[in-house]
Amino acid sequence: MSLWTRIAEAIASLAKGEGLSVLFDRLRTPPERTVAFAIAVIALGAKLAKADGQVTRNEVAAFREVFHIPPGEEANAARVYDLARQDVAGFEDYAARIRRLYGDDTAPLSDLLEGLFHIALADGDYHAGENAFLTRVAVLWGLPDREFQRMRARFVPEAEQDPFEVLGLARDATPDQIRAAWRAAVQGSHPDQLAARGVPPEAVKLAEARLVAINRAWNKIGSR
Repeated sequence: MSLWTRIAEAIASLAKGEGLSVLFDRLRTPPERTVAFAIAVIALGAKLAKADGQVTRNEVAAFREVFHIPPGEEANAARVYDLARQDVAGFEDYAARIRRLYGDDTAPLSDLLEGLFHIALADGDYHAGENAFLTRVAVLWGLPDREFQRMRARFVPEAEQDPFEVLGLARDATPDQIRAAWRAAVQGSHPDQLAARGVPPEAVKLAEARLVAINRAWNKIGSR
């Protein structure tokens, strides 16, 4: 059963009048985590679209910055988007329920935030409203500010990308520390590691983009 079929079934299970925010509380067990991840990215992406005022942009194209969506499955992604757009619950309520879904495990929350950055930059611009939205989500999820700034530097064109920040290193790190950080970052971006955190295989672009940034940082400082 495909991810998108499972998403359709999860949405169909909602009782009349229930919104997506309720659904997050039902997707707590590991088998449903991949469904929860996809719904969370798309639903928060719908709320994010309002942050820059560009609600007419092609949301499916934006989601393709995160997910591989096979032909014919766009309707299921669009349905999640429409439900989130119509839901009276605000993005902070969504974010709080998603935080409860993952508890103290912030690694998948970091993956989710990365997906939202992909969507925010899908139109080539990064607006102040989007920055405020993503900053608030990071706070609600308990992600360190340094991690947020490191992620922002990777995505935002005008942000200066510090290779030490990308690898989470101090500027006086030794060659051994640099190599160890690079290896750990590469390992953490492996599809098996992402899958263990509940990231669906369809979200392959997350790993691809992250590895590009990690290896670029390594090439800049790894051979000093």
